[in-house]
Amino acid sequence: MKQLSFSVIALLAACTNCMAEEKNLTSPDGKMTVCINDEGGVPTYRVDYAGSEFISRSPLGLMTNMGDYSKNMSFSGFDTSTVKESYDLRIIKQSHVDYEANQAVCSFTQDGKKVMDIIFRVSNRDVAFRYRVYPKGETRVCVVNEEASSFTLPEGTTTFLCPQSRPMGGFARTSPSYETSYTLDDAMGKNGWGEGYSFPCLFRVGDKGWALISETGVDGKYVASRLLNTKGGSYRIGFPQPGECNGWGSTTAAVSLPCETPWRTITVGTTLANIVETTVPFDLVTPKYKASQEYTYGKGSWSWIIGMDPSCNYNEQKRYIDFSAAMGYQTVLIDALWDVQIGYDKIAELARYGKEKGVGLFLWYNSNGTWNDAPQSPINKMNDSRVRREEMRWMQSVGIKGIKVDFFGGDKQNMMQLYEDILADANDFGLMVIFHGCTLPRGWERMFPSYVASEAVLASENLHFSQGSCDNEALNATIHPFVRNTVGSMDFGGSTLNKFYNADNKRGTQRRTSDVFALATAVLFQSPVQHFALAPNNLTDAPSWAIDFMKAVPTTWDEVKFIDGYPGKYVIMARRSGDKWWVVGVNADKTPLTKKVTLPMLKAGSMAKVYSDDAQLAGSVKDVKVGKKLQMTITIPTNGGIVIEQ
Repeated sequence: MKQLSFSVIALLAACTNCMAEEKNLTSPDGKMTVCINDEGGVPTYRVDYAGSEFISRSPLGLMTNMGDYSKNMSFSGFDTSTVKESYDLRIIKQSHVDYEANQAVCSFTQDGKKVMDIIFRVSNRDVAFRYRVYPKGETRVCVVNEEASSFTLPEGTTTFLCPQSRPMGGFARTSPSYETSYTLDDAMGKNGWGEGYSFPCLFRVGDKGWALISETGVDGKYVASRLLNTKGGSYRIGFPQPGECNGWGSTTAAVSLPCETPWRTITVGTTLANIVETTVPFDLVTPKYKASQEYTYGKGSWSWIIGMDPSCNYNEQKRYIDFSAAMGYQTVLIDALWDVQIGYDKIAELARYGKEKGVGLFLWYNSNGTWNDAPQSPINKMNDSRVRREEMRWMQSVGIKGIKVDFFGGDKQNMMQLYEDILADANDFGLMVIFHGCTLPRGWERMFPSYVASEAVLASENLHFSQGSCDNEALNATIHPFVRNTVGSMDFGGSTLNKFYNADNKRGTQRRTSDVFALATAVLFQSPVQHFALAPNNLTDAPSWAIDFMKAVPTTWDEVKFIDGYPGKYVIMARRSGDKWWVVGVNADKTPLTKKVTLPMLKAGSMAKVYSDDAQLAGSVKDVKVGKKLQMTITIPTNGGIVIEQ
């Protein structure tokens, strides 16, 4: 009987494998399909779009300290529904969003017991999935050690990726801080500098189209992740590196059960339009709490990018307050060392002076603690709850508008909790928050009302420090709208009109790009608060048309449209604020770009204001009549730009 029983069991197991289930979930428009399978007891999925495979069959699952939920799994349920939601959010690329997706809750059992759901959502341009883990017996908490979540790209795909830095390297051992250069149109099968890639990750799937992989909904209940290459076109979710945060904290995620993990997102399209226009980082999350007040966004000035640390003195900051007032700007960002070079009492005096001029202040803070060697002060303020709240109470009392917090330590769960705690406390005291030297925002614009933007990019400070960065400014500007900035607000701090990154505008690193390029990036780079790299001398030494534009350009937008472009070569896109459109483009290619573009957002027969460059990058502005076909031939020289305003 034992012999027979074992044979029967083996036969049943074989039949189970033979009868592996496959379920399909399709987008509302029918163009996107996700196929979920449990063949061999391994949960997998595949993504097809417009008749082509964009993600080949890839494993799913979690490895936890109470069980391995990546194998010996069986489908036990497939419950589908439709998700429809409308929301308004002023600080992202599109102020009003109508979100629609089809959802499937894929239930899985192991040893006959329900252990996990994989929740899929499929909209017309995005696929997202996350896990729901259930208690096991009396176990109500667990540790997620790693994920099997993978993304296998078809053969022939090329990559546009930002290598993740090793921890405790770079300036004052502050890495990783998402500030490395992209590799463009590179082959698959590489793993960056050995540590994978920072989100988001862009792939060109041959001639079929594009895929952008990222994550959203990360907070203090989980770790932030990166993408690791395992072999060829196979990439998987990677948890933080052990050395991050100076070794403090675990690389794993401790969760209470039942729990839901962050969303992994895949945006696909036959062109880059879906990538540029996606709102998936915000569609999948909800606000954590209400705003303590109605926050006011807008433009500001910033002395440090031109004058560096010596500019952080009382008289210079007063001069910049006057400059912001002359420009009609709302704020001035006072950077590092203000506590010792100006002092708290004088900052309060500057805040009062700014209020008289209609200009508020942002103050810089070091996030530290114990996770790097960055010495700039104020330090040891933001890492301690009691001290942080006392500091914020003082800021509220003197009328400070917001803070810029710098030099974070990595992506471990303890650091994610610090981000969340700073944002929660800031909201209690009515302060807006910008992060620098930091991780990628992951849906935070909608989750946290005090959140404004993050750096998480090789930003404008490098233009001051390195001529090589100036030489490559246009190259990088044609990458960010397709990768970093498409998933979250990006605090770049650019759009300088100085010829040199120095207060006398005669020496230092030299700008290679045109004035029109500077205007274009003010629109290309999206952030609801923009501290531009303008200087008081620009009121007299920059073209009046450029100053007038920088006075008027919005920082909050109602709509975005991709027109044309290729990462690392050129980009042309449009943003709308109210009933007015700005079409902008920049060119990094070695030859001038000439394109006939269709601009359906413009009004036929009306006049549009066009800012353009000649071959020597000398800018000019003229009025052009829009034809009936809504087409315009534009020419952008290397390192130049174009702006069409209507």
